[in-house]
Amino acid sequence: MITVFGSLNVDYIFQVPHLPTPGETVLASGMQVLPGGKGANQAVAAARAGAKVCMVGAVGRDGLSEIALAGLLDAGVDTSAVAQSPKPTGTAAINVDAQGENAITVSSGANLDARGDSLDEENLTPRTTLLLQMEVPMTAMADLIQRARKKGSCIVWNLAPMQSVDLALLKQVDCLIVNEGELNQLHSKLHQIPRPNHYSAKDVEQKARDIFTLTGQSVVVTLGVNGTLAVHNNTLLAVPALAISPVDTVGAGDAFTGAFTAALDRGETFPVALRWGNVAGGLACLETGAQSSLPTAAKISEHLAALPGA
Repeated sequence: MITVFGSLNVDYIFQVPHLPTPGETVLASGMQVLPGGKGANQAVAAARAGAKVCMVGAVGRDGLSEIALAGLLDAGVDTSAVAQSPKPTGTAAINVDAQGENAITVSSGANLDARGDSLDEENLTPRTTLLLQMEVPMTAMADLIQRARKKGSCIVWNLAPMQSVDLALLKQVDCLIVNEGELNQLHSKLHQIPRPNHYSAKDVEQKARDIFTLTGQSVVVTLGVNGTLAVHNNTLLAVPALAISPVDTVGAGDAFTGAFTAALDRGETFPVALRWGNVAGGLACLETGAQSSLPTAAKISEHLAALPGA
């Protein structure tokens, strides 16, 4: 079983010809209002990939809360540990351009009140996988990570969006997931060195190995069209991306993380879980919306053979 502790938002998605520059107003050709938030997105992704999932987080006592919960309920996610907050439900304004690239602004709202206290102990066991991101308070995440570690749960942490985090806490997590930019930020923070303006594929590999050495835990780096690189059991793994023409890249990282974690939770090997994540991430780029685009287990299975190296 997967327990997800993270954010729940309502996404306002604007289709624009190009992403606005500072001071520029861009007219959208369309707009959608959809459930989102990295926590909820990854919970839905894991559930659609076949996992039993419990969501922990917070929404406001407002009309937006129903929208924020809709995708989770539709996917069969247990929302009994989602609390109500006096703050408004979290929201995100998402601009998506003609090439599928995006720019996002988030108002955290009720997510700032997310706590793990409402989670029953039966949802933290040696058979539980705890999945976290970084859109809820760090203190609450640290408390739940420590509880999960004492219970023997497997812990997967998607360090997005990046913020300061103690090395001691990272060492308690079984698997860290970052994108290329987050890897660079984390490496700079842990090694207290300036971030370079440019870095190569070899730099990415070395940084991932450095973080593995420091934490002793698996490190997964998502690289978009270049697939995924991971260091697991001191072995470098590289998995290519699914060949697609993206429509909307919003939610691709969440699709990867949810499907990857679902595969690990049901006992797949690390390399197989990476392939599941890559296929899910690619398929999520073929439709609009962070949750509406997330593929089912059947759809992921159907496209695994199309992944290079199958």
